[in-house]
Amino acid sequence: MSIVVVAAVIVSAGRVLAAQRAEPPELAGGWEFPGGKVDPGESEEEALLRECREELGVEIAVGARVGGDWPLSPGYVMRAWLATLEAGEPVAKEHLALRWLAPEEYFAVDWLGADLPVMRAVADLLAKG
Repeated sequence: MSIVVVAAVIVSAGRVLAAQRAEPPELAGGWEFPGGKVDPGESEEEALLRECREELGVEIAVGARVGGDWPLSPGYVMRAWLATLEAGEPVAKEHLALRWLAPEEYFAVDWLGADLPVMRAVADLLAKG
């Protein structure tokens, strides 16, 4: 059984929120979607809401799932959802930086290997409207 990591693809006015990893050292500086592991007894959607509160200080509304299970390191899979901001402005509490990427900037950051295919899928989804 794989450990599930959830990721929030927060979209606002066609822009996507990217977060720059602070740790661990081998991932630091790479860009990802905010999120984290699902805790025991927690639904995936509850984990998304909690992680966005903890990492960004925002409340989100969870939308449609993006793709299926995205492979991470052995024993882990990522599941991503589109999301919108409900309250607050994102603050980098656990990341080095945050950046809102306009459509022409979606691939201007150094996405982590696991997050890059998700960004490609999201770009296709958003382009179709």
